[in-house]
Amino acid sequence: MTASHILLLIGAYFLVLVLISYVTGRNDSNADFFKAGKQSPWFVVAFGMIGASLSGVTFISVPGWVEASEFSYMQVVFGYLFGYFVIAFVLLPIYYRLNVTSIYEYLQERFGPVSYKIGALSFFISRVLGASFRLFLVAIVLQQFVFDAWNVPFELTVILSILLIWIYTFRGGIKTIVWTDTLQTLFMLVSVGLSIYFINQKLGWTFTEFLGSEELKEYSTIIFTDNFFAKNHFVKSFLGGMFITICMTGLDQDMMQKNLTCRNLGDAQKNMVSFSVILIAVNFVFLLLGALLFIYAERFDVAIPLMDGAPKSDLLFPEIALNSGLGSIVASTFILGLIAAAYSSADSALTSLTTSFCVDFLGIEKKEQHTQKQLRKRVHIGMSVLLVLVVISFKYILDRNVIDGLLTVATYTYGPLLGLFAFGICTRYKIKDKLSWVVAIACVLIIMLVTNLPAEMLGGYEVGYEVLPVNGLLTFLGLWLIRKPKK
Repeated sequence: MTASHILLLIGAYFLVLVLISYVTGRNDSNADFFKAGKQSPWFVVAFGMIGASLSGVTFISVPGWVEASEFSYMQVVFGYLFGYFVIAFVLLPIYYRLNVTSIYEYLQERFGPVSYKIGALSFFISRVLGASFRLFLVAIVLQQFVFDAWNVPFELTVILSILLIWIYTFRGGIKTIVWTDTLQTLFMLVSVGLSIYFINQKLGWTFTEFLGSEELKEYSTIIFTDNFFAKNHFVKSFLGGMFITICMTGLDQDMMQKNLTCRNLGDAQKNMVSFSVILIAVNFVFLLLGALLFIYAERFDVAIPLMDGAPKSDLLFPEIALNSGLGSIVASTFILGLIAAAYSSADSALTSLTTSFCVDFLGIEKKEQHTQKQLRKRVHIGMSVLLVLVVISFKYILDRNVIDGLLTVATYTYGPLLGLFAFGICTRYKIKDKLSWVVAIACVLIIMLVTNLPAEMLGGYEVGYEVLPVNGLLTFLGLWLIRKPKK
């Protein structure tokens, strides 16, 4: 598939998104941009959230993880399921009771303005980095397989990618995204299904024969319990997955903003429970695809593509889909799936960052009515520029598998959020609000120090994603130390 054909396909795809944006964004009000008028059907939100949760990181990076880590990622996914139930039955009732636009308004009511700003800032940093990870992944694929052929610099690729998102989100915001996410999820799942079908066909297998093959058994170990000190031990992965979900979904304005567009709490809970069960099956299919890619690469001598002179397993899926002779159907659906997966999370991230900055930092709802819309639009442009700068910087500093990098960053930035919300929900104490920023910064610095210690200094123990609940626990204990006595 040529670079020109890929660009035509991307152009047609975005024309569809712009059309959806035109229909859903005609009102162009802040109420629709931030909350979609609280009229979204729960099943539409649930289906769209599959794509937003998986994103381009799952689409490419999870299959690329299989060679080194087999199916150990499923241990994290099982933890996700429990985390989603906590969100549905503990956090969502709080958000609906308070009728918040930004979920961090809970911290304002519970503790005060400093804790509120800390929560919002933790989200802001987390989401900027998370969205940038996802956009970086799709940008390097487009660069490697499209724009390098025309000598277009990586920086321009990033600018064009984010400009396209801005075009179809600047009017409708979350109201547009609820519907574009549905289309993007469909494209992504179709792409994965067709890729598995055609790769099996090329290998001379039916899907059933692939599942029973000796080659798959080399990659398909799910549960790892031999060495508790290892990073991928089941308990550490499960707990890490559960708390990553609670933080990266339940305490994340991006993901919760979609849930808050449902008509009522009951619909939001139905959305969350149904979506969480489906997500387990979908993640398992992605791991099957990853095993299939490495089997195919070994059978047909496909080398893992290089990036800056080093093998990059994240690029194996696009290499096979686009350059190994599987045909135009696989190539076309891969491009559509990749773009859908990447932008289904990046577009909502841009909208949620705009929402959080407007509500949490600028207090937009307290501004003069006639200035609110223009302020929102200026912030939307500012967030787009910020994402461009961060994504470009990743090209020069990122040296690991993208999904591993994303989850590692989450262990740092979401810890203060976890501790603040846990203390607010599990205790009745007020705190010395002006000291909460000291607790948050101290805990993050401690966690960064511990996670960067060599395993030899910890008796061979490899720190994994379980450090996120530890970070939250440290924050909880720090807040306990600055609590006010009960009156």
